[in-house]
Amino acid sequence: MLCIFCPHCGEYREEEEFSARGQAHIKRPEDPEACSDEEWGNYMFFRKNPKGLHHELWVHSAGCGKFFNMTRDTVSYEIKETYKIGEQPSVVAAEK
Repeated sequence: MLCIFCPHCGEYREEEEFSARGQAHIKRPEDPEACSDEEWGNYMFFRKNPKGLHHELWVHSAGCGKFFNMTRDTVSYEIKETYKIGEQPSVVAAEK
């Protein structure tokens, strides 16, 4: 079981209290009305699934209920860092 640090609560809690929500740092198109169906579909449904370091969006669902980002190694499951939405990661994940 993973112990996850919630940057809002300031505590380590068991992973059962959290829910993963997918890839972090997804930029919404500035003008969705001007997007083609392909561009909108890519924004909505296509995400990276790298082997190695990955930035993910998580929520402390059984705790404070706030969203935060996590940098995690998808091979070893090692959590490198957690940080609040709007902050920049200190660990850079390789783009693939």
